Amino acid sequence: MHSSTVLPIIDLVLTATLVAWMATGFTPMPGSWLRWRMFCRANFTIVSLTGTTKDGRAEPVNVYDYLSPGSFILGPTQLQTIIVYLIRTGRYDRIDGHGRFLSVRGEQPIEVRGSRVVL
Repeated sequence: MHSSTVLPIIDLVLTATLVAWMATGFTPMPGSWLRWRMFCRANFTIVSLTGTTKDGRAEPVNVYDYLSPGSFILGPTQLQTIIVYLIRTGRYDRIDGHGRFLSVRGEQPIEVRGSRVVL
């Protein structure tokens, strides 16, 4: 009867250890051993943009339409590239907006002024 109580205890300890390891993987310690690298290295931009057309109309710009299908990671460099593309194609004369930039350093405000990304 002793062996029948040991196995459930071992299962419980292993399950608790696995859950604790997975939960601590989301803590903000980039580069540490057993951390989720995907979240330590990724940059996310949440931004609301307004484009001004050649005739002076203002309309919302969805930069996420210009990302690869299934892609959701948008850093400041990629954002600037999309803005430059939209200006060069003649779709907009100017793009402005604001939002948040999330990275391993935390959350920072981000602005787009005169079609330039400013952190």
